[in-house]
Amino acid sequence: MTEEGELFLQYATQILDLVNRSEEEVREMKEGLQGTLYIASVEGCGPRLFAEWIAAFRQKHPHVQYNLWNGNTDDVNNRVTKGLCELAMITAPYNTEEFNVLPVYKEPWIAMIPKGHPLYSEKEEAVVPDELLSFDLLIPSRESRKSEINKWFSDQSRTPIIRGRIAHMMNAYELSLHGVGISIFPESISTLVHNQDVCIRRIDHPNAFASYALIWKKNHTLSHVAEEFISYIKLSIK
Repeated sequence: MTEEGELFLQYATQILDLVNRSEEEVREMKEGLQGTLYIASVEGCGPRLFAEWIAAFRQKHPHVQYNLWNGNTDDVNNRVTKGLCELAMITAPYNTEEFNVLPVYKEPWIAMIPKGHPLYSEKEEAVVPDELLSFDLLIPSRESRKSEINKWFSDQSRTPIIRGRIAHMMNAYELSLHGVGISIFPESISTLVHNQDVCIRRIDHPNAFASYALIWKKNHTLSHVAEEFISYIKLSIK
């Protein structure tokens, strides 16, 4: 495309956005905020936080509809980049060059340990990362997680035994339950535990925390409903 063509496309896109926004706002003046909010979220705290926000937002805007998709952070990032979702919840690290980032929550990492394992304990006590070095570990599938977890260990000449890379918490829970390995995941995985066949022990390290943020694409015109939803979240987390 020529330079003139690119400029024309930019103006044409802005005009179409303005037309769509005008139609949307006129309709909302008569009927209230409407539209479908396309959301993507990681596991962990993402589904709970979105459920709380949507439940409260719905009280003020009952006509809004929701389309919610779940996956790991890399998959969620990809959906926002491609425009399949307007808003998303991911865990750090964040791509601040491509996305606007609004931090919303933080939780500790834990070790999920099967009953009968040497590190199993019925007491609520933390586990030091170095204690995990000799055992099979199951960690999230996101590519950056392995290097992040490696930094927890004091002896950098030794690397942990990664037995599996797991995309979903339910799979990690079932694998730990059956003795395949210790799952290293954010604390929200503990909501899956309903008996003492596995125990939950926090990772005792100052950097062993999972940080969550809401993201949306930079230099992209959001729908009115997405803008209102972001505004509500900003107020709710203050």
